[in-house]
Amino acid sequence: MKDGLVFDVQRFSVHDGPGIRTTIFFKGCPLRCPWCQNPEALRPHAELAFYADRCHGTGDCEAACPRHALQRGTERIVRERCDACGLCVPACPFGALQKVGRSVSLDALFDEAARDRNFYESSGGGVTLSGGEPTAQMEFAAALARKCHDAGISVGMQTCGAFRWESFAPCLPLLDFIHFDLKIMNSEAHRAIIGADNQTILANARHLFDAASTVLFRMAVVPGYTDTLENLRDVASFLHERDVRTIHLLAYHPMGESKLPRLGFPISPLFSAETSGGSRSIDGARDFFRSAGLEVTS
Repeated sequence: MKDGLVFDVQRFSVHDGPGIRTTIFFKGCPLRCPWCQNPEALRPHAELAFYADRCHGTGDCEAACPRHALQRGTERIVRERCDACGLCVPACPFGALQKVGRSVSLDALFDEAARDRNFYESSGGGVTLSGGEPTAQMEFAAALARKCHDAGISVGMQTCGAFRWESFAPCLPLLDFIHFDLKIMNSEAHRAIIGADNQTILANARHLFDAASTVLFRMAVVPGYTDTLENLRDVASFLHERDVRTIHLLAYHPMGESKLPRLGFPISPLFSAETSGGSRSIDGARDFFRSAGLEVTS
């Protein structure tokens, strides 16, 4: 079994499924949502983050880099040269460089997750596979789900739905629940804004209906993007057609904005005054869905 690549393992999570959970954040995602709160999860490989506000320009990191991938200036990292070996990280006395992503074996990650099984048992919790997109590492994610399932640990998954059904289907019996994120329903708009078609995503949602899986549909309410009247109507129609009566709304927060330059991504045009009204936006979406006959959780 090839090692998995994760960027965080968060213990004592209480918002990623029932009970106390350990949420495992896999690295790599096929989508590019401009409002992503975890841009460190996007690339499917380990990388460096540079905290410009911590840098004192001593040059210690440059001397430690065998690939000459560090330079003076705000960009700091020449990413096409960097292989994320991490030798520069301890060389910086101010913590301006951080390695994002670590390889981990199946057994080691299971042992890490199983450390809190007493809390899972007492609270009805377990392990949640998240990301990034856990299905981007389908073989490893399925093997971890199997190992947890066989040990009596509840397993859930959070997914954007962009996966090959044939690869995902064997994992279904191992999952106690699935959090499935809906975004923009119009296919052309989805492609233009998120960078990928949504036909596979919606087809996979239908497959999950047919398989009678325990699915909670979620939507991040992003002002000007997912909260338009057209999109809210399309989401409600999609759920009603499949006799789904509940949607879980996630409030938009610009948490990803400060992370983008650290990772060499450009600042998204999403982060502007016009899209800062998260609380007002979610109230409007909640009212719309309730008027459309859906139960709304948040």
